[in-house]
Amino acid sequence: MADHVYRVTEVVGSSKVGVDDAIRRAVNRASQTLRNVDWFEVTNVRGHVEDNELAHYQVTLKIGFRLET
Repeated sequence: MADHVYRVTEVVGSSKVGVDDAIRRAVNRASQTLRNVDWFEVTNVRGHVEDNELAHYQVTLKIGFRLET
């Protein structure tokens, strides 16, 4: 692994399907506006409840993207 410098941004993905889908949505969306996305870290998982039922999952991610030289 080469020496790199990263910047970190925080995003929240949500999904009615599950945690994995929420993560994938967040990473996919962040990759549309950030270059050189290399990693993510899940920092929080929570859900939204409506009418006593799980309505959707919410996942907070730190997204690491490599700074260009």
